Amino acid sequence: MTRRRVLAAAALAAACALNPATGRRQLSLISESEEIRMGREYDPQVAASMGLYADSGLQRYVQDLGARLAARSERPGLPWTFRVVDDPAVNAFALPGGYIYVTRGILAHLDSEAELAAVLGHEIGHVTARHSASQLSRQQLTQVGLTLGSIVSKDVERYSGIAGAALGVLFLKYSRDNEREADHLGLRYMRRADYDAREMPDVFTMLERVSAAQPARGGRTPEWLATHPNPENRRARIAQEIAALPPDSLGHRVQRDAYLRRIDGLVFCDDPRAGYFRGTEFLHPILRFRLRFPDGWTTQNQRQAVVAVTPDRDATIQVTLAQQPTAAAAARALLGQEGVTGDAPIRTAVNGLPAVSATFVATTENGDLRGSATFVEHGGRVFQLLALAPAARWPTHAAAAERAMRSFAPLTEPAVLAVQPWRIAFVTLDRRATLAELAGRRPAPVPLATIALINRTQPDAPLTPGTVVKWVTGNPRP
Repeated sequence: MTRRRVLAAAALAAACALNPATGRRQLSLISESEEIRMGREYDPQVAASMGLYADSGLQRYVQDLGARLAARSERPGLPWTFRVVDDPAVNAFALPGGYIYVTRGILAHLDSEAELAAVLGHEIGHVTARHSASQLSRQQLTQVGLTLGSIVSKDVERYSGIAGAALGVLFLKYSRDNEREADHLGLRYMRRADYDAREMPDVFTMLERVSAAQPARGGRTPEWLATHPNPENRRARIAQEIAALPPDSLGHRVQRDAYLRRIDGLVFCDDPRAGYFRGTEFLHPILRFRLRFPDGWTTQNQRQAVVAVTPDRDATIQVTLAQQPTAAAAARALLGQEGVTGDAPIRTAVNGLPAVSATFVATTENGDLRGSATFVEHGGRVFQLLALAPAARWPTHAAAAERAMRSFAPLTEPAVLAVQPWRIAFVTLDRRATLAELAGRRPAPVPLATIALINRTQPDAPLTPGTVVKWVTGNPRP
Protein backbone atom coordinates (compact mmCIF):
# COMPACT_ATOMS: atom_id res chain seq x y z
CA MET A 1 0.00 0.00 0.00
CA THR A 2 1.41 3.40 -0.95
CA ARG A 3 1.98 6.13 1.61
CA ARG A 4 -0.88 8.14 0.08
CA ARG A 5 -3.30 5.23 0.49
CA VAL A 6 -2.14 4.70 4.06
CA LEU A 7 -2.78 8.34 4.90
CA ALA A 8 -6.19 8.24 3.19
CA ALA A 9 -7.17 5.12 5.10
CA ALA A 10 -6.05 6.71 8.35
CA ALA A 11 -8.04 9.84 7.61
CA LEU A 12 -11.13 7.77 6.78
CA ALA A 13 -10.78 5.79 9.99
CA ALA A 14 -10.51 9.02 11.98
CA ALA A 15 -13.58 10.39 10.21
CA CYS A 16 -15.63 7.33 11.24
CA ALA A 17 -16.09 8.49 14.80
CA LEU A 18 -18.32 7.01 17.49
CA ASN A 19 -21.50 9.07 17.86
CA PRO A 20 -22.37 9.60 21.54
CA ALA A 21 -26.14 9.72 20.88
CA THR A 22 -26.48 6.65 18.68
CA GLY A 23 -23.54 4.57 19.91
CA ARG A 24 -22.51 3.72 16.38
CA ARG A 25 -19.67 4.80 14.14
CA GLN A 26 -20.53 7.13 11.29
CA LEU A 27 -18.69 8.86 8.49
CA SER A 28 -18.30 12.57 9.15
CA LEU A 29 -15.79 14.75 7.36
CA ILE A 30 -17.28 17.78 9.08
CA SER A 31 -15.97 18.69 12.52
CA GLU A 32 -18.18 19.95 15.31
CA SER A 33 -16.72 23.43 14.94
CA GLU A 34 -17.59 23.32 11.23
CA GLU A 35 -21.15 22.25 12.08
CA ILE A 36 -21.48 25.22 14.41
CA ARG A 37 -20.00 27.57 11.82
CA MET A 38 -22.49 26.37 9.21
CA GLY A 39 -25.44 26.83 11.57
CA ARG A 40 -24.35 30.33 12.54
CA GLU A 41 -23.88 31.27 8.90
CA TYR A 42 -27.25 29.98 7.75
CA ASP A 43 -29.34 31.08 10.74
CA PRO A 44 -29.65 34.77 9.74
CA GLN A 45 -30.39 33.69 6.19
CA VAL A 46 -33.28 31.51 7.39
CA ALA A 47 -34.63 34.54 9.24
CA ALA A 48 -34.30 36.69 6.11
CA SER A 49 -35.89 34.21 3.73
CA MET A 50 -38.64 32.80 5.96
CA GLY A 51 -39.09 35.48 8.60
CA LEU A 52 -39.28 35.06 12.36
CA TYR A 53 -42.69 35.15 14.01
CA ALA A 54 -43.13 38.54 15.69
CA ASP A 55 -44.04 37.38 19.20
CA SER A 56 -41.12 37.70 21.62
CA GLY A 57 -42.96 35.82 24.36
CA LEU A 58 -43.60 32.83 22.13
CA GLN A 59 -40.01 32.90 20.89
CA ARG A 60 -38.70 32.83 24.47
CA TYR A 61 -41.07 30.00 25.36
CA VAL A 62 -39.86 27.78 22.50
CA GLN A 63 -36.22 28.67 23.17
CA ASP A 64 -36.53 27.83 26.87
CA LEU A 65 -38.29 24.52 26.21
CA GLY A 66 -35.81 23.52 23.53
CA ALA A 67 -32.84 24.46 25.69
CA ARG A 68 -34.14 22.29 28.56
CA LEU A 69 -34.43 19.31 26.23
CA ALA A 70 -31.05 19.90 24.56
CA ALA A 71 -29.32 20.20 27.93
CA ARG A 72 -30.28 16.56 28.52
CA SER A 73 -28.92 15.39 25.18
CA GLU A 74 -25.50 13.92 24.48
CA ARG A 75 -24.29 17.20 22.96
CA PRO A 76 -25.28 19.84 25.54
CA GLY A 77 -22.37 22.11 24.66
CA LEU A 78 -23.69 23.11 21.22
CA PRO A 79 -25.01 26.69 20.90
CA TRP A 80 -28.61 25.43 20.84
CA THR A 81 -30.93 27.96 19.26
CA PHE A 82 -34.68 27.47 18.79
CA ARG A 83 -36.83 29.78 16.69
CA VAL A 84 -40.42 30.09 15.47
CA VAL A 85 -40.50 30.99 11.77
CA ASP A 86 -43.42 32.93 10.31
CA ASP A 87 -44.65 30.19 8.01
CA PRO A 88 -48.14 28.60 7.92
CA ALA A 89 -46.78 25.21 6.79
CA VAL A 90 -46.79 22.29 9.22
CA ASN A 91 -43.04 21.86 9.53
CA ALA A 92 -39.95 21.76 11.71
CA PHE A 93 -36.32 21.47 10.67
CA ALA A 94 -32.78 21.60 11.99
CA LEU A 95 -29.49 22.99 10.78
CA PRO A 96 -26.14 21.51 11.78
CA GLY A 97 -24.71 22.86 15.00
CA GLY A 98 -27.93 23.04 17.00
CA TYR A 99 -30.13 25.57 15.15
CA ILE A 100 -33.72 24.34 15.19
CA TYR A 101 -36.88 25.91 13.77
CA VAL A 102 -40.59 25.24 14.13
CA THR A 103 -43.23 26.95 12.03
CA ARG A 104 -46.22 28.74 13.49
CA GLY A 105 -48.22 26.34 11.32
CA ILE A 106 -47.15 23.30 13.30
CA LEU A 107 -47.73 25.15 16.60
CA ALA A 108 -51.38 25.67 15.60
CA HIS A 109 -51.82 21.91 15.15
CA LEU A 110 -50.13 20.79 18.37
CA ASP A 111 -52.18 20.27 21.52
CA SER A 112 -49.76 20.37 24.43
CA GLU A 113 -46.29 21.30 25.57
CA ALA A 114 -45.45 17.59 25.64
CA GLU A 115 -46.28 17.35 21.92
CA LEU A 116 -44.07 20.35 21.21
CA ALA A 117 -41.34 18.65 23.24
CA ALA A 118 -41.73 15.59 20.99
CA VAL A 119 -41.24 17.73 17.85
CA LEU A 120 -38.25 19.59 19.29
CA GLY A 121 -36.79 16.36 20.65
CA HIS A 122 -37.04 14.77 17.21
CA GLU A 123 -35.15 17.69 15.63
CA ILE A 124 -32.57 17.65 18.45
CA GLY A 125 -32.13 13.97 17.59
CA HIS A 126 -31.25 14.85 14.00
CA VAL A 127 -28.53 17.16 15.32
CA THR A 128 -27.12 14.85 18.00
CA ALA A 129 -27.09 11.94 15.53
CA ARG A 130 -25.37 14.27 13.03
CA HIS A 131 -27.74 13.24 10.25
CA SER A 132 -27.36 16.37 8.13
CA ALA A 133 -23.61 16.56 8.78
CA SER A 134 -23.26 12.92 7.76
CA GLN A 135 -25.20 13.50 4.55
CA LEU A 136 -23.12 16.52 3.72
CA SER A 137 -20.00 14.45 4.25
CA ARG A 138 -21.21 11.70 1.94
CA GLN A 139 -22.27 14.17 -0.72
CA GLN A 140 -19.17 16.33 -0.34
CA LEU A 141 -21.30 19.41 0.20
CA THR A 142 -19.27 21.03 2.94
CA GLN A 143 -19.60 24.37 1.19
CA VAL A 144 -23.37 24.16 0.63
CA GLY A 145 -25.13 27.49 1.02
CA LEU A 146 -28.18 29.49 0.16
CA THR A 147 -29.33 29.39 -3.45
CA LEU A 148 -32.43 30.57 -5.16
CA GLY A 149 -34.74 27.74 -6.11
CA SER A 150 -34.91 29.26 -9.55
CA ILE A 151 -37.95 28.63 -11.70
CA VAL A 152 -36.39 29.11 -15.11
CA SER A 153 -32.71 28.57 -14.46
CA LYS A 154 -30.15 28.98 -11.72
CA ASP A 155 -28.78 31.79 -13.83
CA VAL A 156 -31.86 33.84 -12.97
CA GLU A 157 -30.75 34.38 -9.39
CA ARG A 158 -27.75 36.33 -10.60
CA TYR A 159 -30.00 39.04 -12.01
CA SER A 160 -33.10 38.86 -9.83
CA GLY A 161 -31.68 40.37 -6.66
CA ILE A 162 -33.43 37.81 -4.44
CA ALA A 163 -31.24 37.01 -1.45
CA GLY A 164 -31.96 33.30 -1.51
CA ALA A 165 -35.36 31.66 -1.40
CA ALA A 166 -34.44 28.16 -0.29
CA LEU A 167 -31.81 26.56 1.90
CA GLY A 168 -30.12 23.77 0.01
CA VAL A 169 -29.03 22.22 3.28
CA LEU A 170 -32.64 22.01 4.45
CA PHE A 171 -33.64 19.93 1.46
CA LEU A 172 -31.18 17.14 2.12
CA LYS A 173 -33.84 14.52 2.66
CA TYR A 174 -33.45 12.32 5.69
CA SER A 175 -33.64 8.58 5.19
CA ARG A 176 -36.30 6.47 6.85
CA ASP A 177 -33.60 5.07 9.14
CA ASN A 178 -32.67 8.64 10.09
CA GLU A 179 -36.31 9.33 10.93
CA ARG A 180 -36.62 6.24 13.09
CA GLU A 181 -33.43 7.17 14.90
CA ALA A 182 -34.58 10.77 15.47
CA ASP A 183 -37.93 9.48 16.79
CA HIS A 184 -36.10 7.20 19.23
CA LEU A 185 -33.84 10.00 20.40
CA GLY A 186 -36.75 12.44 20.69
CA LEU A 187 -38.52 9.97 22.92
CA ARG A 188 -35.37 9.69 25.03
CA TYR A 189 -35.08 13.46 25.48
CA MET A 190 -38.78 13.82 26.34
CA ARG A 191 -38.46 11.25 29.12
CA ARG A 192 -35.29 12.83 30.47
CA ALA A 193 -37.15 16.14 30.77
CA ASP A 194 -40.14 14.38 32.45
CA TYR A 195 -42.55 14.96 29.55
CA ASP A 196 -45.21 12.31 29.12
CA ALA A 197 -43.90 10.08 26.33
CA ARG A 198 -47.42 8.82 25.65
CA GLU A 199 -48.13 12.17 23.95
CA MET A 200 -45.62 11.49 21.18
CA PRO A 201 -47.73 9.07 19.08
CA ASP A 202 -50.44 11.73 18.84
CA VAL A 203 -48.00 13.97 16.95
CA PHE A 204 -47.70 11.31 14.25
CA THR A 205 -51.48 11.00 14.09
CA MET A 206 -51.71 14.75 13.54
CA LEU A 207 -49.10 14.66 10.77
CA GLU A 208 -50.93 11.80 9.06
CA ARG A 209 -54.23 13.72 9.20
CA VAL A 210 -52.61 16.85 7.80
CA SER A 211 -51.06 14.76 5.05
CA ALA A 212 -54.40 13.15 4.20
CA ALA A 213 -56.12 16.55 4.08
CA GLN A 214 -53.45 18.12 1.89
CA PRO A 215 -54.78 16.94 -1.50
CA ALA A 216 -58.07 18.68 -0.75
CA ARG A 217 -56.12 21.85 -0.12
CA GLY A 218 -54.12 21.94 -3.32
CA GLY A 219 -52.48 18.56 -3.71
CA ARG A 220 -49.06 19.67 -2.45
CA THR A 221 -46.95 17.32 -0.33
CA PRO A 222 -46.88 18.63 3.25
CA GLU A 223 -43.59 20.38 3.97
CA TRP A 224 -42.78 18.04 6.86
CA LEU A 225 -43.03 14.98 4.61
CA ALA A 226 -41.00 16.65 1.87
CA THR A 227 -37.84 16.34 3.98
CA HIS A 228 -38.99 13.87 6.68
CA PRO A 229 -40.06 10.67 4.89
CA ASN A 230 -42.68 8.90 6.93
CA PRO A 231 -41.53 5.49 8.15
CA GLU A 232 -44.16 2.79 7.86
CA ASN A 233 -46.34 2.37 10.94
CA ARG A 234 -44.58 5.23 12.67
CA ARG A 235 -47.18 5.73 15.37
CA ALA A 236 -47.47 2.00 16.03
CA ARG A 237 -43.72 1.59 16.26
CA ILE A 238 -43.31 4.40 18.80
CA ALA A 239 -46.34 3.20 20.77
CA GLN A 240 -44.77 -0.25 20.93
CA GLU A 241 -41.47 1.22 22.12
CA ILE A 242 -43.29 3.19 24.84
CA ALA A 243 -45.23 0.13 25.95
CA ALA A 244 -41.98 -1.74 26.53
CA LEU A 245 -40.65 0.94 28.90
CA PRO A 246 -41.16 0.90 32.67
CA PRO A 247 -44.33 2.91 33.42
CA ASP A 248 -42.54 5.06 36.00
CA SER A 249 -40.00 6.17 33.34
CA LEU A 250 -42.50 7.66 30.90
CA GLY A 251 -42.64 11.16 32.36
CA HIS A 252 -45.56 13.13 33.73
CA ARG A 253 -45.60 16.61 32.20
CA VAL A 254 -48.28 17.31 29.57
CA GLN A 255 -49.06 21.01 30.12
CA ARG A 256 -51.98 21.27 27.71
CA ASP A 257 -53.64 24.33 29.24
CA ALA A 258 -50.33 26.18 29.55
CA TYR A 259 -49.52 25.44 25.92
CA LEU A 260 -52.90 26.57 24.63
CA ARG A 261 -52.51 29.86 26.48
CA ARG A 262 -49.20 30.35 24.68
CA ILE A 263 -50.75 29.98 21.21
CA ASP A 264 -53.88 32.03 21.93
CA GLY A 265 -53.95 34.69 19.19
CA LEU A 266 -51.45 32.86 16.96
CA VAL A 267 -51.70 33.90 13.30
CA PHE A 268 -53.32 31.10 11.28
CA CYS A 269 -52.84 30.41 7.56
CA ASP A 270 -51.14 32.99 5.37
CA ASP A 271 -50.87 36.49 6.78
CA PRO A 272 -52.60 38.77 4.25
CA ARG A 273 -50.73 41.80 5.59
CA ALA A 274 -47.67 40.34 3.86
CA GLY A 275 -49.58 40.13 0.58
CA TYR A 276 -52.15 37.78 -0.89
CA PHE A 277 -53.69 36.77 -4.20
CA ARG A 278 -57.22 37.52 -5.31
CA GLY A 279 -57.44 35.46 -8.45
CA THR A 280 -54.54 36.55 -10.64
CA GLU A 281 -54.22 39.88 -8.83
CA PHE A 282 -51.65 40.29 -6.06
CA LEU A 283 -52.43 42.76 -3.27
CA HIS A 284 -49.93 43.93 -0.65
CA PRO A 285 -51.54 45.98 2.14
CA ILE A 286 -48.32 46.93 3.93
CA LEU A 287 -46.39 47.99 0.80
CA ARG A 288 -49.62 49.37 -0.72
CA PHE A 289 -49.36 48.04 -4.25
CA ARG A 290 -51.32 45.77 -6.56
CA LEU A 291 -50.32 43.89 -9.71
CA ARG A 292 -52.11 41.47 -12.02
CA PHE A 293 -50.23 38.44 -13.32
CA PRO A 294 -51.01 36.71 -16.62
CA ASP A 295 -53.84 34.16 -16.67
CA GLY A 296 -52.66 30.58 -16.31
CA TRP A 297 -49.29 31.41 -14.77
CA THR A 298 -48.45 29.78 -11.45
CA THR A 299 -47.89 32.34 -8.69
CA GLN A 300 -46.22 32.28 -5.30
CA ASN A 301 -45.76 34.88 -2.59
CA GLN A 302 -42.33 34.38 -1.05
CA ARG A 303 -40.84 36.34 1.81
CA GLN A 304 -38.56 38.39 -0.44
CA ALA A 305 -40.32 38.16 -3.77
CA VAL A 306 -43.60 37.61 -5.56
CA VAL A 307 -43.06 35.19 -8.43
CA ALA A 308 -45.07 33.99 -11.40
CA VAL A 309 -44.05 31.28 -13.85
CA THR A 310 -45.53 30.03 -17.11
CA PRO A 311 -47.18 26.58 -17.27
CA ASP A 312 -44.17 25.33 -19.24
CA ARG A 313 -41.78 26.89 -16.72
CA ASP A 314 -39.98 28.77 -19.46
CA ALA A 315 -40.50 32.36 -18.31
CA THR A 316 -40.87 34.17 -15.03
CA ILE A 317 -41.92 37.49 -13.57
CA GLN A 318 -40.51 38.52 -10.20
CA VAL A 319 -41.32 41.49 -7.99
CA THR A 320 -38.71 42.46 -5.40
CA LEU A 321 -37.50 45.55 -3.60
CA ALA A 322 -34.41 47.11 -5.14
CA GLN A 323 -31.52 48.11 -2.91
CA GLN A 324 -30.85 51.40 -4.69
CA PRO A 325 -32.53 54.68 -3.62
CA THR A 326 -33.91 55.62 -7.06
CA ALA A 327 -35.34 53.82 -10.07
CA ALA A 328 -32.56 55.16 -12.28
CA ALA A 329 -29.86 53.88 -9.92
CA ALA A 330 -31.52 50.46 -9.75
CA ALA A 331 -31.66 50.25 -13.55
CA ARG A 332 -27.98 51.17 -13.82
CA ALA A 333 -27.12 48.48 -11.26
CA LEU A 334 -28.93 45.80 -13.25
CA LEU A 335 -27.44 46.82 -16.60
CA GLY A 336 -24.00 47.19 -15.03
CA GLN A 337 -23.76 43.53 -14.08
CA GLU A 338 -21.18 41.42 -15.86
CA GLY A 339 -22.65 39.68 -18.86
CA VAL A 340 -25.65 42.03 -19.17
CA THR A 341 -26.15 44.23 -22.21
CA GLY A 342 -29.10 46.44 -23.02
CA ASP A 343 -30.36 49.71 -24.37
CA ALA A 344 -30.19 52.86 -22.30
CA PRO A 345 -32.91 52.98 -19.60
CA ILE A 346 -36.02 54.95 -20.45
CA ARG A 347 -37.76 57.20 -17.95
CA THR A 348 -41.48 56.57 -17.93
CA ALA A 349 -44.50 56.38 -15.62
CA VAL A 350 -46.53 53.38 -14.49
CA ASN A 351 -50.05 54.28 -13.40
CA GLY A 352 -48.88 57.70 -12.29
CA LEU A 353 -45.74 56.45 -10.52
CA PRO A 354 -42.25 57.51 -11.66
CA ALA A 355 -40.43 54.61 -13.27
CA VAL A 356 -37.49 53.56 -15.40
CA SER A 357 -37.62 50.63 -17.81
CA ALA A 358 -35.05 48.73 -19.82
CA THR A 359 -34.72 45.63 -21.98
CA PHE A 360 -31.61 43.49 -21.74
CA VAL A 361 -29.82 40.30 -22.67
CA ALA A 362 -27.94 38.33 -20.02
CA THR A 363 -25.23 35.97 -21.21
CA THR A 364 -24.82 32.83 -19.11
CA GLU A 365 -23.01 29.52 -19.38
CA ASN A 366 -26.34 27.93 -20.30
CA GLY A 367 -27.19 30.38 -23.05
CA ASP A 368 -28.67 33.85 -23.32
CA LEU A 369 -31.61 35.11 -21.29
CA ARG A 370 -33.71 37.97 -22.62
CA GLY A 371 -35.86 40.13 -20.46
CA SER A 372 -37.37 43.40 -19.46
CA ALA A 373 -37.16 45.30 -16.20
CA THR A 374 -39.23 48.15 -14.82
CA PHE A 375 -38.20 50.00 -11.67
CA VAL A 376 -41.04 51.86 -9.96
CA GLU A 377 -40.75 54.43 -7.18
CA HIS A 378 -43.62 54.08 -4.71
CA GLY A 379 -44.02 54.85 -1.02
CA GLY A 380 -40.37 55.72 -0.52
CA ARG A 381 -39.23 52.40 -2.02
CA VAL A 382 -38.03 51.20 -5.41
CA PHE A 383 -39.79 48.10 -6.74
CA GLN A 384 -37.98 45.93 -9.26
CA LEU A 385 -40.30 44.21 -11.76
CA LEU A 386 -38.25 41.71 -13.70
CA ALA A 387 -39.40 39.42 -16.51
CA LEU A 388 -37.08 37.08 -18.34
CA ALA A 389 -36.86 33.85 -20.31
CA PRO A 390 -34.41 31.93 -22.45
CA ALA A 391 -33.78 34.06 -25.53
CA ALA A 392 -35.66 31.73 -27.89
CA ARG A 393 -38.76 31.79 -25.68
CA TRP A 394 -38.84 35.48 -24.83
CA PRO A 395 -40.90 36.58 -27.91
CA THR A 396 -43.66 34.15 -26.87
CA HIS A 397 -44.09 35.67 -23.41
CA ALA A 398 -42.87 39.27 -23.76
CA ALA A 399 -46.28 40.87 -24.35
CA ALA A 400 -47.96 39.14 -21.38
CA ALA A 401 -45.02 39.96 -19.14
CA GLU A 402 -45.06 43.61 -20.16
CA ARG A 403 -48.80 43.89 -19.46
CA ALA A 404 -48.28 42.41 -16.02
CA MET A 405 -45.49 44.81 -15.14
CA ARG A 406 -47.47 47.79 -16.44
CA SER A 407 -50.37 46.78 -14.16
CA PHE A 408 -48.36 47.74 -11.05
CA ALA A 409 -50.40 50.40 -9.28
CA PRO A 410 -50.95 51.97 -5.86
CA LEU A 411 -53.33 50.03 -3.61
CA THR A 412 -56.07 52.32 -2.32
CA GLU A 413 -58.95 49.93 -1.56
CA PRO A 414 -59.80 50.65 2.12
CA ALA A 415 -61.00 47.15 2.95
CA VAL A 416 -57.79 45.59 1.61
CA LEU A 417 -55.56 48.12 3.35
CA ALA A 418 -57.28 47.30 6.64
CA VAL A 419 -57.22 43.50 6.24
CA GLN A 420 -56.06 41.54 9.29
CA PRO A 421 -54.80 37.96 9.66
CA TRP A 422 -56.92 35.14 11.01
CA ARG A 423 -55.96 33.99 14.49
CA ILE A 424 -56.32 31.02 16.80
CA ALA A 425 -58.81 31.48 19.62
CA PHE A 426 -60.41 29.12 22.13
CA VAL A 427 -63.97 28.30 23.06
CA THR A 428 -64.91 26.33 26.20
CA LEU A 429 -68.13 24.42 25.61
CA ASP A 430 -70.85 25.04 28.18
CA ARG A 431 -72.94 22.16 26.89
CA ARG A 432 -72.67 19.08 24.70
CA ALA A 433 -72.18 20.12 21.06
CA THR A 434 -70.50 19.29 17.77
CA LEU A 435 -68.19 21.54 15.79
CA ALA A 436 -70.89 21.79 13.13
CA GLU A 437 -73.36 23.09 15.71
CA LEU A 438 -70.79 25.50 17.10
CA ALA A 439 -70.07 26.83 13.60
CA GLY A 440 -73.75 27.64 13.21
CA ARG A 441 -73.48 30.01 16.16
CA ARG A 442 -69.91 31.19 15.60
CA PRO A 443 -68.96 31.57 11.92
CA ALA A 444 -65.29 31.07 11.03
CA PRO A 445 -63.40 32.32 7.96
CA VAL A 446 -62.02 28.83 7.24
CA PRO A 447 -63.89 25.64 6.23
CA LEU A 448 -65.37 23.51 8.98
CA ALA A 449 -63.02 20.71 7.88
CA THR A 450 -60.07 22.91 8.84
CA ILE A 451 -61.55 23.54 12.29
CA ALA A 452 -62.00 19.79 12.70
CA LEU A 453 -58.43 19.16 11.57
CA ILE A 454 -56.81 21.42 14.16
CA ASN A 455 -59.06 19.90 16.85
CA ARG A 456 -58.37 16.29 15.72
CA THR A 457 -62.02 15.39 15.56
CA GLN A 458 -64.87 15.21 13.07
CA PRO A 459 -67.40 18.00 12.40
CA ASP A 460 -70.30 15.87 13.69
CA ALA A 461 -68.53 14.20 16.62
CA PRO A 462 -70.20 15.12 19.95
CA LEU A 463 -67.98 17.03 22.38
CA THR A 464 -68.60 17.09 26.12
CA PRO A 465 -69.18 20.21 28.25
CA GLY A 466 -65.93 21.78 29.39
CA THR A 467 -64.06 20.82 26.21
CA VAL A 468 -61.67 23.55 25.05
CA VAL A 469 -62.04 23.93 21.29
CA LYS A 470 -59.55 25.64 18.97
CA TRP A 471 -61.29 28.16 16.76
CA VAL A 472 -60.22 30.53 13.99
CA THR A 473 -61.36 34.13 14.13
CA GLY A 474 -61.26 36.89 11.54
CA ASN A 475 -63.11 38.27 8.56
CA PRO A 476 -63.19 36.91 5.02
CA ARG A 477 -60.50 38.53 2.91
CA PRO A 478 -61.82 41.32 0.71
